[in-house]
Amino acid sequence: MAPTTKSIPIIDMQETSTDLSEKIVKAFEEWGCFRIKNHGISTSLMSEMKAATRALLDLPMEIKLKNSNPNEPSKGYTPPNLASPFFDSLSLYDMASPGTVEDFCAQMDASPCQREIIYKYTTALCELVRLLWSNLMEGLGLYGDVYKQGIYQLKMNKYNYGPDTVGLTGAVMHSDAGLFTILQDDEDVNGLEVVDNKTGQLVSVDPVPGTLVINVGDMGKVWSNGRFCNVKHQVQCYKPTVRVTIALFVLPPKDEKVEVLPGLVDSDNPCLYVPFDFEHYRKLRISTRSPTGEALEFFLSQQKLVQ
Repeated sequence: MAPTTKSIPIIDMQETSTDLSEKIVKAFEEWGCFRIKNHGISTSLMSEMKAATRALLDLPMEIKLKNSNPNEPSKGYTPPNLASPFFDSLSLYDMASPGTVEDFCAQMDASPCQREIIYKYTTALCELVRLLWSNLMEGLGLYGDVYKQGIYQLKMNKYNYGPDTVGLTGAVMHSDAGLFTILQDDEDVNGLEVVDNKTGQLVSVDPVPGTLVINVGDMGKVWSNGRFCNVKHQVQCYKPTVRVTIALFVLPPKDEKVEVLPGLVDSDNPCLYVPFDFEHYRKLRISTRSPTGEALEFFLSQQKLVQ
């Protein structure tokens, strides 16, 4: 299926009108994704982080394999594999916890310059998460809800495209499992495609320099009591050149059940999902081969099931 010429919304995070929070909520409901500009991360820092990411992913395999997390063995380096033979990725799991960035830089033997860039970038991302949360709460009318920091997983990705990969899929159709994702896509190399929630058509998410893509994951759909769309997306190879992206996956707190925000449940909007453990859900996604969130059906409330 060829992507359409439609485009996802672009939202200015420095908009002074009172419509900003409503625009964000509307985009999450209708599209499950949007672009943001004037988000607080400078274009120079974005360029420096992209260059640092490319340099780290160009390191020899034996160095990249040092990227690991002793508490989460599956949250380290992802080498090329049968499913994605021209894709590999470094992982900075639980990015906001003290010492995590330092440990990652030590594993990669990052230079002082690279360390400074990574520290600045990850700090700016944490601030952006809080800004997005604040606007979401305002847009949903939940002013009293206190921000609870979850797990932040930063993934630095490289698609090693060549002449023989044009037209192939770099990342199969999926939804993200977490609450939402902040993506710095490659401003020079397109490839991201999302599914229009209304029509089912593919829409090419063309790069816009200096912007970031925000998209809702499966837990965001649960958290919003089904209001937000956990957008389906894939990555295609459009041209034979390396594509570098950086994605922050905002995941639920580890010691709490995932559940619908209480303020979104009333007599007209019954709770759609029972509370559940996020890691259990992720394993269920894999075991039931549900890459686009179908496994959420296992956690529908009895009230929803009898409707």
